Amino acid sequence: MRYPEFLSEGGIIGFVAPSFGCATEPYKTAFGMTIKRFEKEGYTVELGPNCYEDKGIGISNTPQECGKELTQMYESNVNDVLISCGGGELMCEILPYVDFDRIKAAKPKWYLGYSDNTNFTFLQNTIADTASVYGPCAGAFAMKDWHQALVDTFDVLRGKGCKNNNGVVEKQVHGYDTWERESLKNEENPAPQYNLTEKKILRKYVGGDECDTEIAFEGRLVGGCMDCLVNLTGTSFDKVKEFNERYADDGIIWFLESCDLNVFAIRRAMWQMDNAGWFKNVKGFLIGRPLCYGQEMMGLDQYRAVTGIAAKYNVPVIMDCDFGHLSPSMPIVSGAYTQVKVKDNDLSLNYRFC
Repeated sequence: MRYPEFLSEGGIIGFVAPSFGCATEPYKTAFGMTIKRFEKEGYTVELGPNCYEDKGIGISNTPQECGKELTQMYESNVNDVLISCGGGELMCEILPYVDFDRIKAAKPKWYLGYSDNTNFTFLQNTIADTASVYGPCAGAFAMKDWHQALVDTFDVLRGKGCKNNNGVVEKQVHGYDTWERESLKNEENPAPQYNLTEKKILRKYVGGDECDTEIAFEGRLVGGCMDCLVNLTGTSFDKVKEFNERYADDGIIWFLESCDLNVFAIRRAMWQMDNAGWFKNVKGFLIGRPLCYGQEMMGLDQYRAVTGIAAKYNVPVIMDCDFGHLSPSMPIVSGAYTQVKVKDNDLSLNYRFC
């Protein structure tokens, strides 16, 4: 696994829009606030050509232009890290126009984004053997007083708080106490603080049975938004079998969350990934809060939607973790060897960059 260099003080932050750009409100204003924030802190920004575009369907521009922007900005020697402008709907359509041979040949670079950006954060791992960061997109950093999740995410990009353990760089992050069910973001309030009304309660399962013990496991972390992952399953971009074989000795930890999927769609997605052999060598599952949180349909809830498929592996399944579409989100270093510890409602991830 390749790990990029960390962002240095006064470095150059590149922004790209392989999914939605920041062409409409409140995203345009929030993006401008983010740029000013980073510039005030001494960083230079480089904007990709699609950041303010709104010419595409479900993405910022045509698939060809989005693929071109991502490839060129990634291999550019000008910027040091890349942050996605936002999520979206059809980033999958740009993949034929992303030159993964050039991505693999380029110097590794941190790429930050989530949701539709799974189409790159995940494929960086499985195709290019390069770690990525699954976390907040550009507009989130417009927040006046950064939540700890944003601090943690930016600290990962710049390597703050990392330790050297016998020659291996390590970075540890923890979950948070509360989360927001409803965001206060709108055109009049483009960069609100998180509306932290809900207490975080982790649900822990092994073999389908809920448990309340301390849990620890480790392995190679990979995953993203299930809406996107299931769409990639079985396509020419599905290189999970090869990834599983390369890292068989490590074992795999799957981190999964969902956006538009209801509980039955989550169950179907789990079935499809399982049937495709993706969960071979699995050591555990980390499941983020789904956007359909609390939904129950015909006796199926968000928990059984996952455990109904995952239980047969008899590995830990930690649910309602702090990542996904219900903020705040821990920075997930996708591709990293990860040591997971769960005690009560505290989730600790110790990333080993090896």
